[in-house]
Amino acid sequence: MTPIPHVPAFASRRDFLRLAGSGFGAVALAALARAEEERAAGPFAPKPSHFPTKVKSVIFLFMEGGPSHIDLFDPKPELQKRAGQPLPASFGKVLTPMGTGGNKLLATKRKWAKHGKSGLDVSDWLPKMATHADDLCVLRACWADGLNHVGSVCQMNTGSVLAGRPSLGSWALYGLGTVNQNLPGYVVLTDGTAEVSGGARNWSTGYMPATYQGTQFRSGSNPVLNLTTPADVGADRQREKLGLIAKLNNIHRRSRADDSQLDARQSAYELAFRMQATAPEAVDLSKEDEKTKESYGLNAKETAEFGHRCLLARRLVERGVRFVQVYCGAGSAWDAHGDIEGNHTRMCRRADHPTAALLADLKQRGLLDSTLVIWGGEFGRTPMSEGSNGRDHNPYGFSMVLAGGGVKGGVTYGETDEFGLRGISGKAHVHDLHATILHLMGMDHEKLTFRHNGRDERLTDTAGVVVKDILA
Repeated sequence: MTPIPHVPAFASRRDFLRLAGSGFGAVALAALARAEEERAAGPFAPKPSHFPTKVKSVIFLFMEGGPSHIDLFDPKPELQKRAGQPLPASFGKVLTPMGTGGNKLLATKRKWAKHGKSGLDVSDWLPKMATHADDLCVLRACWADGLNHVGSVCQMNTGSVLAGRPSLGSWALYGLGTVNQNLPGYVVLTDGTAEVSGGARNWSTGYMPATYQGTQFRSGSNPVLNLTTPADVGADRQREKLGLIAKLNNIHRRSRADDSQLDARQSAYELAFRMQATAPEAVDLSKEDEKTKESYGLNAKETAEFGHRCLLARRLVERGVRFVQVYCGAGSAWDAHGDIEGNHTRMCRRADHPTAALLADLKQRGLLDSTLVIWGGEFGRTPMSEGSNGRDHNPYGFSMVLAGGGVKGGVTYGETDEFGLRGISGKAHVHDLHATILHLMGMDHEKLTFRHNGRDERLTDTAGVVVKDILA
């Protein structure tokens, strides 16, 4: 009988995997080790960008309802000349929600002026923002796919008119993590008691782990509920309770490793505990001096609410929050179907002063270079009238305004036709806008992917081109 050669015992499972299958087992082990390291670091740990960038945070000032570009940033002399006439037949049939495509052209009552050294056109509805003309970059030929608010707000936030996809803020948090582990990396500041069109789908994670969803802060002096523990519960007891909950959750998840909702819940418990120590200070505006509060309009009824959220947004990015979305007009308050003059006079008074204050404050603190500020809504408004003095929805050509990190100031890009109905040059779809925002944050929109149902999904789907002409 041939003797069986002696085979030395493996010192460990790691040794076995290293030697078995010519070392291929070690590859799998290394992958598992990396995954475990990532889990230990937490989902919000800072991650390197694809390429160097100055931008660390984004503040998206969302004017929900559709501000009128042709009354704010895109003057149309021909519209004034031909007011009261029908839209020329050469424009073809125009589909609008209220069927106003065949109505007569409606002139604007705005006065226009060129502002700053750049001579940027801004109407008299936004006099405070106009003082920052040399910091503003206006994309004049944006376009989108939806006609109505719910789908269009969803697309501006997620890239799709249909619910179920991760939001822009979720992609930013997933791709880059966040600097401050004691505050949410993605915060949504909603407007009063009104609900955003489509609700939480606009800051959800869709098919992505739920832990990357936006954290909604309420309006008023107490934006985060239940931050303060009861007087008879000390920090040690709170920590012990959280530890017990974590143990029970870990037992529960042994057979549910892919349950992202459980991941999110556990992360939320941990974050909530840390927030109890840090968030009260972050949201406490009493720490700000009176001059700053006044500059944001906190002492005036018309501007106090939006000014409060803008000041809070500055405090959050100052503390390392990655993405802050601030709504002005939640519930489609900019929706000027029947009275463009009354509606936009009211809404511009609400938004103009705080927006300008935010830009000035960021600049004064040296934060504007590292913060990208976005201003705009889900679409624009038609040059044709609805009724006698309103404007319908216009997703075919509208303006979005960028300022701060990485963009040229005092410039316009793109052009709409002589009436402001459709983009005719330099057109930028919502996918292009998103690709550009990600680029400014140091991410390649084609490389920022998430595997879902066997497909590498991305924010811009199969489209999107970076608008390179506006990059500084």
